[in-house]
Amino acid sequence: MRTPLLACAAGLALLAALPAVLPAGLLIASIQMLIAALFASAYSLLSGRAGMLSFGHAAYFGVGAFGTVHAMNAFGGTGLLPTPLLPLVGAFVGLAVGIVAGWFATKRGGTAFAMITLAIAELLHSLAPQLKGLFGGESGISAMRAPAWGLTFGSTMQVYYLVLAWVAVSLALLYWHTLTPAGRLTLALRENSHRLRFLGYNVHGLGVSAFAISAMFSGVAGSLQALNNEAANYAVFDAGVSAAVVLNSYIGGVGSFLGPVVGAALMTLFGYAMSDVTQSWMLYQGVLFVLVMMFLPTGLSGLYGMGVRLVKRLRS
Repeated sequence: MRTPLLACAAGLALLAALPAVLPAGLLIASIQMLIAALFASAYSLLSGRAGMLSFGHAAYFGVGAFGTVHAMNAFGGTGLLPTPLLPLVGAFVGLAVGIVAGWFATKRGGTAFAMITLAIAELLHSLAPQLKGLFGGESGISAMRAPAWGLTFGSTMQVYYLVLAWVAVSLALLYWHTLTPAGRLTLALRENSHRLRFLGYNVHGLGVSAFAISAMFSGVAGSLQALNNEAANYAVFDAGVSAAVVLNSYIGGVGSFLGPVVGAALMTLFGYAMSDVTQSWMLYQGVLFVLVMMFLPTGLSGLYGMGVRLVKRLRS
């Protein structure tokens, strides 16, 4: 138990020291990496632990982003909440939409569930340009980070530390959820939902709970994206956003808690580096995904388990 805690503390200390050594461009990429890591972890709760493959998680990322932008513009731009607390708005909106969408989606399983989640995200993507009062039309809605708590949030460094703090807290809460009875039941939901129903558990309610919690933290990730960009437009509902979180999660490995975090971090940095080299960087990203799924179905995090087993075998 002590070793994982020390590893997490060391990783957090390393992330906290990055602004001192990274140029501005890489610091911006690091912010995107942290947001992608949180989004992938939230998605993995539903897909990895609960066993429900969602193809439309951009919906909850997007509503979190738009909810935050509206909160930033509230009261003449002074904000509904102080800037450091605005991700709470994204969490609330993501949770509310997740409960409603999850109640319908979890009525079905397998392919039907995946198609329902895709349809919800595509519905929002199609409606957003038409609902100008809510989503700002095709141009979206812009806002400005208001000073709070003695900070201006005008520099990339301050935004980075704000994002890092929220990502660290969110990941800690997601991990804590895996240790609770509800988290254990979520895992059982994936393994054998029929047995859970036979034992008297409300399987539909458990599914809605997992869906809503996943949507809530996806909303936090969308909120951080809105704070970083000081804007949101209908592109946050795009199918590419949903596809990216699936790709990041499965490349990292949904079988472990930190797998999606590793996958999202590596693929974000991969995209940042390769986009400067070639315009076809998404082709190489797709090839990497295919290779990982073919030869390492447990994801990159599975390499750690393979290494541990190899060491034990050699010692014996």
